[in-house]
Amino acid sequence: MKRFFSHPFLALLAGACLRVLFVWKFPSGSGDTALYEELATNWLRLGKFAIELGGQATPVDVRMPGYPAFLTLVYAVSRQVGESARVPVMLAQVVVDLAACVVIAALAAVLAKIAGHTEKARSAFLVGLWLAALCPFTANYVAVPLTEAWAGFFTAAALVFLVLTVTQASGNAMPALGKREFTTKDIWKLAAISGVIVGVGTLFRPETPLLLVSAILVLACWMLSRGDGKRWLLLCALMGTACILPLVPWTLRNAVSLHEFQPLAPKDAILPSELDPIGFMAWEQTWLYRMRDAYLVSWKLNGERIEIDDIPAWAFDTPEERERVAMVLERYNEEVTWTAEEDRVFGQLARERTARHPLRTYMTIPLRRAVRIWFTPRIEQLPVSGHVFPLTYQWEEDRVDQSVTILVFVLNIACVGLAIGGAWKLWRYTELRPALILLVTFIVIRTAFLTRMETPEPRYVLECFPALIALGAQTFWREAGNS
Repeated sequence: MKRFFSHPFLALLAGACLRVLFVWKFPSGSGDTALYEELATNWLRLGKFAIELGGQATPVDVRMPGYPAFLTLVYAVSRQVGESARVPVMLAQVVVDLAACVVIAALAAVLAKIAGHTEKARSAFLVGLWLAALCPFTANYVAVPLTEAWAGFFTAAALVFLVLTVTQASGNAMPALGKREFTTKDIWKLAAISGVIVGVGTLFRPETPLLLVSAILVLACWMLSRGDGKRWLLLCALMGTACILPLVPWTLRNAVSLHEFQPLAPKDAILPSELDPIGFMAWEQTWLYRMRDAYLVSWKLNGERIEIDDIPAWAFDTPEERERVAMVLERYNEEVTWTAEEDRVFGQLARERTARHPLRTYMTIPLRRAVRIWFTPRIEQLPVSGHVFPLTYQWEEDRVDQSVTILVFVLNIACVGLAIGGAWKLWRYTELRPALILLVTFIVIRTAFLTRMETPEPRYVLECFPALIALGAQTFWREAGNS
């Protein structure tokens, strides 16, 4: 049995089977999927990064170009576009996600080597590969045309080089990777490669530079404390410049086509014909922390009626406040079009609620969002309800549904628990602490960033799973003695 699990090919085969199963049995889409497909189709047929508005292909910047470019390539090869090309797209994503599994396993091996356990690196690699290959939470997103597979790949690749960079910069001895021996001069190469990978990843997801932010903070802790401020500034400048380079063509395109300086997709990615609902989103920040409410309220704006009874009671401090919201929604529901006047009312409500309870807006709701996006069954792409409670009622209603929900919920907790166990184990190794702090810092910063987004989607923390899996893999090798 041990020999069976010792073959990387078998781990990749198992991972491929799991992903193909999701593609075959549980393919799905989302609102973003249709937008990406339209952008890619117009890019292929018209040579424009555009969507149709008023019967014309109109250039936009509502999404980064990386994923539409990937779709365009698949469309060109398969000679299919849109929904008819989803199977080729998903199968291509299977390959990308399996490549990400290998990179995650390499990250696990690098952590073991930095800890001084060169002989355990292969074990860490194999365990990391099996964990990544069989992780259902990342695997199921190959079955939907979204950026998750690519974002996971670039996050894992960037973390490998950032871990090596912070380890080298902190003055700790670098392990040999294969036949490669690192010297102090290699830190500049490692930093540059890290920046380029983050830059290319940013073409898929605009928040990818949070990786560099995490690394810069960790480098500051070690380098500034040693009086190495000049070298720290140079490293930051190098990583930043390397990150910017892949974004130059996209920035120039926006300057020429849209007459704006926009290296990233706008935070509120709205179409030119739409009103930016700033007030409405500010109001949501004072109460919304469940994905259920995003479906019932947030994602209906400018497309469907929003019923006052679908908004939970904690969204209102007084009956009068509820009545004000009901009156505005009544006007909105007549035309199902959001207006500036309606948005101003919600902006005022947001300011009033925040003034009454600032901790609720800036601490309680973000913390609730963080708990929700981390500790969830992650069944968004599966045909199950995701309801566990009340236990007796759900069991009588649908035993299979509740059993699957509980199983994946426990698996999610186990994944987080393994990562905590691995981090606790690695903390004993002084030379590994910069790398460990980098991984934890990235997870914390990304989570904090996600809690301030308009909707708390659990899928956005999947970019933290390369770090979780690499840390979790460390719990399975045994120490010969204390370090």
